[in-house]
Amino acid sequence: MTVQPLDLSRRRFLAVSLSAAGGLALGFSLPGPADAIPAAPRPWEESPGREINAWILIEPDDTVVLRVAQSEMGEGIFTALPMILAEELACDWRKVKAEYASASRNLRDNNVYKRMGTGGSGAVRRSREFLQQAGASARARLVQAAAERWGVAPEACQARDGQVLHASSGRSLRYGELAADAARLTLAKEPAIKTPDQYTLMGKPLARLDTPAKLDGTAIFGIDIRLPGMLYAAVVTCPVFGGTVKSYDAKAVTSRRGVKAVVPVPGGLAVVADRFWRAKEAAAALPVTWDEGPAAATDSKAFAAEYRAALDGPAVTARKDGDVAGGLAGGKRVEALYEVPHLAHAPMEPLNCTAHVQDGKVEVWLGTQNPDAALQLAAKTAGVPPEQVEVHNCFLGGGFGRRAVNDELAQAVLVAKAVGQPVKLLWTREEDMRHDRYRPQAAIRFQAALAADGSIAALHARTAVGSIQRSLGWGKVESGVEPSAVEGLVNAPYRAAAVQVDCILKNTHVPVMFWRSVGSSQNAFAMESFIDELARAAGEDSYRFRRKLLADRPDFIAVLDTLAEKGDWGKPMPAGSGRGIAIHEAFGTIVGEVVEVAVSDKGEVKVTRVVAAVDCGHVVNPLTVAMQIESAVVYGLSAALFGAITIEKGAVVEGNFDAYPVARLADTPPIETHLVLSGGTKWGGIGEPGTPPIAPALCNAIFAATGKRIRNLPIRDTDLANGRT
Repeated sequence: MTVQPLDLSRRRFLAVSLSAAGGLALGFSLPGPADAIPAAPRPWEESPGREINAWILIEPDDTVVLRVAQSEMGEGIFTALPMILAEELACDWRKVKAEYASASRNLRDNNVYKRMGTGGSGAVRRSREFLQQAGASARARLVQAAAERWGVAPEACQARDGQVLHASSGRSLRYGELAADAARLTLAKEPAIKTPDQYTLMGKPLARLDTPAKLDGTAIFGIDIRLPGMLYAAVVTCPVFGGTVKSYDAKAVTSRRGVKAVVPVPGGLAVVADRFWRAKEAAAALPVTWDEGPAAATDSKAFAAEYRAALDGPAVTARKDGDVAGGLAGGKRVEALYEVPHLAHAPMEPLNCTAHVQDGKVEVWLGTQNPDAALQLAAKTAGVPPEQVEVHNCFLGGGFGRRAVNDELAQAVLVAKAVGQPVKLLWTREEDMRHDRYRPQAAIRFQAALAADGSIAALHARTAVGSIQRSLGWGKVESGVEPSAVEGLVNAPYRAAAVQVDCILKNTHVPVMFWRSVGSSQNAFAMESFIDELARAAGEDSYRFRRKLLADRPDFIAVLDTLAEKGDWGKPMPAGSGRGIAIHEAFGTIVGEVVEVAVSDKGEVKVTRVVAAVDCGHVVNPLTVAMQIESAVVYGLSAALFGAITIEKGAVVEGNFDAYPVARLADTPPIETHLVLSGGTKWGGIGEPGTPPIAPALCNAIFAATGKRIRNLPIRDTDLANGRT
């Protein structure tokens, strides 16, 4: 009997599963136009046709292709940014497709896409105006083309639903009929863009353009790439960060079936084979001696002691208002120390990159948050001019900041150059988790005094945290205050007679980087937990205490009041249950959250409900906003409940989701999102602001249920048994 090899890629698996279901009916409804065309299956290809400008291409059949310069990693960019363009273009949304803009073209055309990096919750808030201008400019050229064909004034014509209309004669022309002429025109001046009161598309809950392709498996992620003649590479890296290879025996594995080579790469070695499994098995068997360096003597317990000790040492003051020492000398004193561990990004798709180096040219395929930087890194690594590099940006199976630095790309290019064939280099889950760039460990201490009327007489915060800037190689922070280290502390909205915030940049050998919501992730946990402690010390309700301290911030009050109303604040709960509240501003957006929990006699925590209220000013797609809040809540819950990267002998212990769990469906509560939009000139980000409030709201809820205050994350490390209030 001959057994045929099973070709069951992710894409084919999905297709097989769907057909085998025999008419599978998916139990959800898609609001808005249900027949929007899916994203291009090969999004990196520049479509031939009639290009109105670098952002917009209109085919003769009226298909409108809108190019997206930022990366889609699940946050809805592939729909929100096209909506901004389409709003001004006045096209038929049902005929819109989205594809990635080209980093190579951006280089060739003098930064035509202006901003290609994805991060900082900035896709909409930093791109909106020039995207609207690109759409408006294209619409004006289509109108002018029609007017010239009819011999009428452009002012007598109107663009609507993918057509230009001349009302007095009843004539009309489709965009597809006008695109070639419009592409040749120039405008005397750029048209004005719409104001929010004129929007007809933005603000509507539209189904995501990338969803159908991700459902049927045709969407291409970096891990899906296959090229003719391609080899595979697995990486083995020194367990201790900063360690190097002392010696290795390549001959011990090159005689294995399918193994082609062992290639030195930054941090370790790559084993190349004709199959990934063979490369991975050979990498595991490769005899390597490491020079681990002095960091091999360190561990997380020592780090924690050093961070706590640093809080008593010298610091740089980031903010000081009023007489803090005098304020702390009187009134009711409250103090607390909060500590958080390193956290991994843990994207579901491990890091990977496919590279082909030939004839002085380099092609790379990967999912990256920074295609511009990927292009420059590929050129530098291969030793070719940047103009000889093509970056094929793919969908990202999660990023959360990790894919802003392309560690895997440099390795892949080196290996492809060494073997002279296209190579897909893939990190295993263990490599990915143990060689991440982590959310920094931190210790944050508060001292405060309450006046007789319950107001804050003085508030003094000190944080000891790793420097992201230094870890990324951007140099020492000369001022001693890294903005991300103190965000959420220096700009805390609460009224206090005196405030001081001090910063201590305390580094270890563990590489740290941007993690979803960056410094707000740990500082909101500390600040909002401590505000809850102050409310208890003042003998006041947590919501009403915050409301009093936020009297100067009506925008916060609006969110807080909505949160209290929708979150049933004050409504009695069963014994062993509790409700907690927290509110935080990050990336220009205020998010408040109420969490409800039930804690068993054994100390098991069950999150039963989360209610969020959001003020991001304006919204492009409310459906995407709700999805982002839900995603941020689940991501933050995972970290608060379970997340901790542990260092022993200088190396990361956790290697997979068994030791670094994430919230599963059973851990995920119903999540409600309520928009409290203040409008005006505010356009806040939405990808990250939902994460910071969830940990403090959860811990405040646990305190309400058990009377036990959690000041160290993750929650699983605290014994909550028999703690019911």
